[in-house]
Amino acid sequence: MIMWIRALKAARVAAGVSQDGLAEKINWSASTIAAIETGRRKPTFKFAEEADESLSTGGLLTELLDRAERQRTPAWFLPWRKIESEATRLRSYQLALIPGLLQTEEYARAIISAGGLHTPAKVEELVRIRMERQELLTRENPPECIFILDESILSRPVGDHAILDGQLQHLQEVAKLPNVRIHILPTEVGAHVGLLGGFILAELPNVDPAAYLENVAKGQVADDEETITLLNRKWDCLLGDAASTSASLRIIAKYRLTP
Repeated sequence: MIMWIRALKAARVAAGVSQDGLAEKINWSASTIAAIETGRRKPTFKFAEEADESLSTGGLLTELLDRAERQRTPAWFLPWRKIESEATRLRSYQLALIPGLLQTEEYARAIISAGGLHTPAKVEELVRIRMERQELLTRENPPECIFILDESILSRPVGDHAILDGQLQHLQEVAKLPNVRIHILPTEVGAHVGLLGGFILAELPNVDPAAYLENVAKGQVADDEETITLLNRKWDCLLGDAASTSASLRIIAKYRLTP
């Protein structure tokens, strides 16, 4: 990422554009650009594309960012990582665990290290990548994010009870964001259309919607009309069975060690 930051600075200086000037051109705040150039904030593909266009770099920044992501992110997840960063609306349903965008660092570490499939160094790298993804929740012009979580997730002791309690507290805090809604699907619903696994639906500007399907090996990106239509129908059913946002917060509080 250091090389990418250097490329951005070089392109901006070569174009004779200050941070304030670039902010005005691409409609991002100067403080965000300063944070990106000092490594305090990770650039998104949308930012790279807009900077490329404004600075007439011929797509260099987008290409370099793509290369950097390929070096750090599992190859099978890269297509979705880009879609997620550009989405205007994300709808996520999870059956077995808190979705990555809502996980605390401790919860994510417990999930990723389970089974000893990764070295300690790889675990930490994957945790960092997951935490970086969450920046989209609070960035400028964040996507609308709606989450449906099966109630069973709230009682699964991932890590230990303290880690789970911290995770539930985090859900309560994230739910206060204006672009985030969390719905809990009560256990009493019984059989429902989401029992076979989780999925995410992404709406993108000027592009057909896409979906991310999860399985025990690796995720799969789908954008065919038949799959998207089916998942939209499933989403409507799940949302219809889920509790309201206020009722969902009460359900979460019920599972806290210290409500």
